[in-house]
Amino acid sequence: MTNYKVLQRSQSWYGEDIGIMILDAAYPCVPGNVGNATSFQFPVRYEEIEGASIDRLLNQRDPELIRPFIQAAKRLEARGVKAIAGACGFMALFQKEVSAAVNIPVGLSSLIQIPLIRAVCGGPVGIITANCEQLTATHFSACGIDLATPLFVTGMENCPEFSSAILQEKGSLDDDLIRTEAVKTAVKLQSENPEIRAILLECSDLPPYAADIQTATGLPVFDFNTLIRFLRDGVRQRAYQGNM
Repeated sequence: MTNYKVLQRSQSWYGEDIGIMILDAAYPCVPGNVGNATSFQFPVRYEEIEGASIDRLLNQRDPELIRPFIQAAKRLEARGVKAIAGACGFMALFQKEVSAAVNIPVGLSSLIQIPLIRAVCGGPVGIITANCEQLTATHFSACGIDLATPLFVTGMENCPEFSSAILQEKGSLDDDLIRTEAVKTAVKLQSENPEIRAILLECSDLPPYAADIQTATGLPVFDFNTLIRFLRDGVRQRAYQGNM
């Protein structure tokens, strides 16, 4: 018979390996979006960061957000998750501080994958962000990325449906329109920078369109969901069975 024991008194339920810190925002999170739990083949636990609006994080880069970020991470850790992910690439601002505040792996931004992607793909990475005007060197350096690394960045801020649905939170979202906008953005990025060897979707709202982008460009595509699956595989290894 297998015996189990309580891991920590603050944990009242089990089985959620990944905790996801999510912004205080209001727009439809379609399947594939980090904010939709059905995007994953394993249970996840969400924790909203109080007061962390899109405007405060992307536009203001408000340093006062560090406190609610750390508090949210500690709540997730206390509830028993084995690793913490973010749900907005711009959370990179607080990657180092949040990682230092807890005792489990933390990946707040999909940008963290860039050194690995560059190493395995053998060349420059193209990045599609929600708003390239707000993505700064600070975000990259916080994720351990050498600023001398060639990067090719484009944004979705001038795409009408994406901008109004996500950045302005109009309350509705046309999935087909955003899919078209995302693919056009990726194709343009590739045509203007033919040397790129892979594409990283910095924004957590773009993974629903990753397969379409890959079909259109023929490139490897990485995003928040590849990061989250990576974290989960690391903290929940499986036993192997098979034949010899």
